[in-house]
Amino acid sequence: MNILLVHNSYQQPGGEDRVFQMEADLLRSHSHRVIPYQSHNDDVASSGRAALFAKTIWNRQSYSELRRVIRENEIDLVHLHNTFPLISPSACYAAAAERVPVVQTLHNYRLLCPAATLYREGRICETCVGKSITLPAVLHSCYRGSKAASFASTAMLASHRLAGTWQHKVSAYIALTDFAREKFIEGGLPGGKIRVKPNFIHPDPGIGPGAGKYALFMGRLTPEKGVRTLLDAWKILDGAMPLEIAGDGLLAQETRAAAAQIPNISLRGWLPREHLQEMILNAAVVIVPSEWYEPFGLTIAEAFAAGVPVIASRLGSLAAMIRHRETGLVFEPGSAADLAAQARWLLSNPNELPAMRVNARREFEENYTGERNYQLLMNIYRDVQKGRDARKT
Repeated sequence: MNILLVHNSYQQPGGEDRVFQMEADLLRSHSHRVIPYQSHNDDVASSGRAALFAKTIWNRQSYSELRRVIRENEIDLVHLHNTFPLISPSACYAAAAERVPVVQTLHNYRLLCPAATLYREGRICETCVGKSITLPAVLHSCYRGSKAASFASTAMLASHRLAGTWQHKVSAYIALTDFAREKFIEGGLPGGKIRVKPNFIHPDPGIGPGAGKYALFMGRLTPEKGVRTLLDAWKILDGAMPLEIAGDGLLAQETRAAAAQIPNISLRGWLPREHLQEMILNAAVVIVPSEWYEPFGLTIAEAFAAGVPVIASRLGSLAAMIRHRETGLVFEPGSAADLAAQARWLLSNPNELPAMRVNARREFEENYTGERNYQLLMNIYRDVQKGRDARKT
């Protein structure tokens, strides 16, 4: 099968970028021909405000280029990951013009929320869910703290809702969890087109020794990731367990200052993938204190692959991924006291850790391997191709 993978990469690499690459590698390992089409947010700065606004809604260049790539490579299927802001939903129309089905992975909540997070001012926000025109996002400068940027995102959503893009130009959507699927249906996406397929880890890193005896946080240092709750919890623990923080972001300076005051915290910044993988393999536990509706906890899947249990917020998709005191522990979102209590429980019950490690690894093997994911993905691909063939006849 000839598959065109489309992705607008982020300035600060994250889970979406990694999944895009892993999915390409997985498909190639099964002898599919994968053609990537990518833009990068580093190019945003070189676009004028008016030009960027227009591209966000409809990028004529991407439309033309995608049609050419589809024709020249005899593409069987287009799989969209992220098209915002530079590629735009014109990608859907390029595929439709060439009579090629489109699958779109819903990595975030962009189609419901101009900021893509359903999070504002330190709490969950669903004000715009289901709205045709998401004006509250403009009023609150939800995207990048800018009214202009929020208006561009809002205009893109409103234009394509009015045009019926989400209803008619995408053959199938991939939601990463049942929780996320229900949110998208609530927001107006056609439920019959939304399939659930989790993310995955490929290649399999194998079980780690867990010899480090430290807790590990990895990811963006931003408010929605629960970084402040994490720091407050370790202040309560007063050095009882070492904490390694791997990441960077808006709260980097604040995190650095806190790490200087709180015992047993090390701030590592962004790490190369091989170094980060080594830290996962040796961690005693991974902490995921997110305070927004994570569409999927890729960090959790990475930890489980290494046989590392996870302490995560009891929130949305994360709660569904963790079996309390079996594959990890859950705590009340935003509660530093509860997070500290769960860490203390782990420290006080070291005999429970071996079984939790076995359970975590089993969870990975049953749900998050490349092979399991490949079968789910191909089922979706085959279904949309059958639908295209049926329409041709």
